Amino acid sequence: MATMAAFAADRDPNKLDLGVGVYRNEAGATPVMAAVRAAESALLARQTTKAYVGFGGNRPFAAFIEQLVLGAAHPARAAGRVVTLQTPGGCGALRLAADLVLRAGRGARVLVSDPTWPNHMPLIGGAGLPVDTYPYYDPASGTIAFEAMLAALERLAAGSVVVLHGSCHNPTGADLSREQWLALAELLGRRGLLPLVDLAYQGLGDGLDADAAPVRLLAERLPELLVAASCSKNFGLYRERAGAIVAVAASAREADIVMGHLQLLARRIWSFSPDHGAAIVATVAADPALHAQWSAELEGMRQRVAAQRVRLAAALRDQFKSPRFDFIAGQRGMFSLLGLDAAAVRALAAEHHVYIAADSRINIAGLPEPQIERLARTLRAVAG
Repeated sequence: MATMAAFAADRDPNKLDLGVGVYRNEAGATPVMAAVRAAESALLARQTTKAYVGFGGNRPFAAFIEQLVLGAAHPARAAGRVVTLQTPGGCGALRLAADLVLRAGRGARVLVSDPTWPNHMPLIGGAGLPVDTYPYYDPASGTIAFEAMLAALERLAAGSVVVLHGSCHNPTGADLSREQWLALAELLGRRGLLPLVDLAYQGLGDGLDADAAPVRLLAERLPELLVAASCSKNFGLYRERAGAIVAVAASAREADIVMGHLQLLARRIWSFSPDHGAAIVATVAADPALHAQWSAELEGMRQRVAAQRVRLAAALRDQFKSPRFDFIAGQRGMFSLLGLDAAAVRALAAEHHVYIAADSRINIAGLPEPQIERLARTLRAVAG
């Protein structure tokens, strides 16, 4: 928030905002996707009421998100072990998950990655759960500290909750490999730990199915799983707050019980879910032409971000005459953590009018291609 305010106050015509966490196109805009605009027009033309939706939210939306996250034929869905409730964005899903864990009365401790999205701790901790961190990232090498991560999780008491980024880790962009997910799943199952997966960027890493593969893997191997899904990024519905909590239970009977608790908890927090964003997504899902258009638009966004990563890494290698920032090209999603100190981050803004987050997180999607060389020179000036 402070970075956004500083950028707004800067009067330099060449200022560059790489801090805000939204997708931007080459023109620097966060556009309304064409499929979303068409769905919204159709929705407004046929809508006859603004009355509340039910406690479960928009059910076609929930069914679509469940299929998007787990796939159409996942064994857990076939067994009736999965329930999904619409929430106000991914934030609502995370808070509802925390309230559900607290209500279960297990005395659970919650662990988030170090580093993680800054709102994880207040969102989850605000429910009354103790929150701590586990090792995840080595900024010196730009790689995942996987052995340290496993060692920390191995020491947790059964029933503890582990918050995981399903894809496009925020803020680092460093995702676990399939082999690492398999090892993690084995540990979680053996130690009796509950994974809470934040899936905020599905489709912007390696594709819709590839980005959901870790969640599907966990759901196949573990009796219980919680997922917080968001449509802010992959549908561009930031302000519409369209999200869902997906719960995988040990049995169909327990899934029904979980759904009852989720509805009761949601009633006490926001009562009824907002409808507009979810209705847009459900409209896209129900129309084959709109669904195909949305998928193509999302794939275009994904490819653009991936290409920007490669270009920026090459430009930085040229400037620094070293592979110091090569990790950027191999990471996924909108963000990378540059590993700059506070003085360098301040100098970027004060001397070069380039704004990034205080922890040196950079939004690759906010970088126009003509500015790549400038950014590489600027980083060389402050961090060389």
